[in-house]
Amino acid sequence: MEFKRSPGYCSLCNIWYFSLGEYTSKVAFHWSGGTLPWGHAEEAWDPVLLYRKLLSEAEDGSVTIASIGFLDSLSGLLNSTADSYSILNGRDLVARKVAELVIMGGGYPSGYSWNFWGSNSSLAAHVVNTWEGRMVFVGDDVGKDVKSGGELMSAGPKTDPVRMAYIYYSYYVPASSWDPLAILYAIGGLGALFEYGNEYGYNHVEGNGENQWVWNQHVKNQFFLRLKVSNETAAEELDRLFLQGALSVGNQHVVEASQRKHGGLTRDEL
Repeated sequence: MEFKRSPGYCSLCNIWYFSLGEYTSKVAFHWSGGTLPWGHAEEAWDPVLLYRKLLSEAEDGSVTIASIGFLDSLSGLLNSTADSYSILNGRDLVARKVAELVIMGGGYPSGYSWNFWGSNSSLAAHVVNTWEGRMVFVGDDVGKDVKSGGELMSAGPKTDPVRMAYIYYSYYVPASSWDPLAILYAIGGLGALFEYGNEYGYNHVEGNGENQWVWNQHVKNQFFLRLKVSNETAAEELDRLFLQGALSVGNQHVVEASQRKHGGLTRDEL
């Protein structure tokens, strides 16, 4: 995501979208004692520099980038120049290292998506319209009605931070699955859940964030996803993976360390 830090809880009170529970700071507060300590927002890497560092260290053609937020940082990467990490400019570095860019955003064959217009729509257009490599788009329609997280919230370990993020966010109501489905494709490809909705063409984003699929038969390195199964089947698979992951990792020591640091968790805080 492109936010510098999570919005404060008070900023989400008394507004039309109150169901968007603020969860990131709560999870960071209660689960801050893990094996990978979390720092402060002010200490975070500049995203473009971090992209350049990681890409320079990767094998050629080995990287899949999954974008589940705004595209500002990827635009910055494309515009970046040679530095201490690589003599290549951003566009050449991407061409050498990145095999596929997976973007959660847009509607297909046309739409108007928050991930394209919600921050800087001109930067979203810059990335989508000028990225030269393979791109796969996960549209808003793909995950909207795939409601996942219910099984994790009801049966997952109480010490699991992902479970608590869902509870903080939706208060036990299964949520739409745009981002999880995009990540699932980025990790595993089409698998049994997905199929491409096109054989050719490319995505074009306007300056205001609207997008339109252009049916050009000469372009065959861009695709938009469709579910090959029902919404319910896709949700069941996500729930299975969420619960499997939560049960496979012991989080108790993380919570205990955080409790010692912050004086314990109360029932209301959870």
